[in-house]
Amino acid sequence: MKKIAVIGGGAAGMAASIAAAQSGGAVTLYEKNEKLGKKIYITGKGRCNVTNDCDIAELFESVVTNPRFLYSAFYGFTNRDMMEFLEENGCPLKTERGGRVFPVSDKASDVTAALTRCLKKMGVQICLHAEIKDLWLENGKVCGVIRSDGKKEEADAVIVATGGLSYPTTGSTGDGYRFAGNAGHGVTELLPALVPFETKEDVGKDLQGLALKNVEAVLRDGKKEIFREFGEMLFTHYGVSGPILLSASSYAAKRIKKGPLLLSLDLKPALTMDQLEARIQRDFDAAKNRQFKNSLGGLYPSRLIPVIIERCGVSPEKPVNAITREERKRLAETTKNFTLTLTGLRGFNEAIITQGGVQVKEINPSTMESKKTEGLYFAGEVLDLDAVTGGFNLQIAWSTGVLAGRTAAADVLSNTY
Repeated sequence: MKKIAVIGGGAAGMAASIAAAQSGGAVTLYEKNEKLGKKIYITGKGRCNVTNDCDIAELFESVVTNPRFLYSAFYGFTNRDMMEFLEENGCPLKTERGGRVFPVSDKASDVTAALTRCLKKMGVQICLHAEIKDLWLENGKVCGVIRSDGKKEEADAVIVATGGLSYPTTGSTGDGYRFAGNAGHGVTELLPALVPFETKEDVGKDLQGLALKNVEAVLRDGKKEIFREFGEMLFTHYGVSGPILLSASSYAAKRIKKGPLLLSLDLKPALTMDQLEARIQRDFDAAKNRQFKNSLGGLYPSRLIPVIIERCGVSPEKPVNAITREERKRLAETTKNFTLTLTGLRGFNEAIITQGGVQVKEINPSTMESKKTEGLYFAGEVLDLDAVTGGFNLQIAWSTGVLAGRTAAADVLSNTY
């Protein structure tokens, strides 16, 4: 029985360890934290959005960087396969809006518990508080790992599943990029992704904490549209966040370093401009003896009303029956095109994932094995792969982890024939 060493006990590392053990390998999983799956505990606000119950085409469409690389991984272990695995291992699931899949219990700990049970059932040796200092490399081949005390642990294959740079308190400190570099791999620029934006406008003063559920966000770099999505957003003390803006950040990360981007929010996307103007007219007709500021409660949340009034340039005390057609039009235009200037992204401490990583052109997409170092495999966020919100990034971790585990064990076993 050949030895497989897996570095990192997160989503990809646990998936790789289980798959390698199921494929006949003797697996040792090294995790430098005191427990496995530390980042899983905080995903989905502690609920863990384990995957997305969409069709395979949407899975690929939701990947921002290098989707084609994931062909073998996604088809080899699908989102439905992951759902079935968790259900079979004692973690019942439910599907919510947008295909997001969560444990029925709403507890991320149940996902980690299911994975841990399977690891133990498969005989995986779990080493906690076990920091790996480097890879043990000789003559273009990996021979094992070197622990922080300098002790060498022999292995026939090593799977690097160390995560990225996001949420460094969970142990994601970039070790895998250093390992990759020492093995001759290139690492692309590392940027925070699925992360809130900072804005030039001081929206936090009036709107901090306000969530809007049905808006359309359009992101532009100059005249070029780079992102459009419908859904939920949130105003913060520094700018904007929420699901659609987090997804937008993955498309903006490289561009926003070069200069500000323009965000346009359609606050009433279900209505055309003509329909909105007619709606405003009906509301005004019903409140013609009121002041302008007291006539907008049916259109906007109360905290948004003063901001809308300021932007459309109509006096808040003006009687509704004195508002001109041109002023109504300005109100509608402000509603359909509420603009903000995005000046930057928050840092890795607030980023859900890392954009960038080990260059995938140097990895065999059918096996996850390095093209430069025999017996060395990579899985999960350490690779230059990322997706929008909705469970897709975890599915990348599960799928690449399973593929790396299966092929690492199978490859080393085939050498004995």
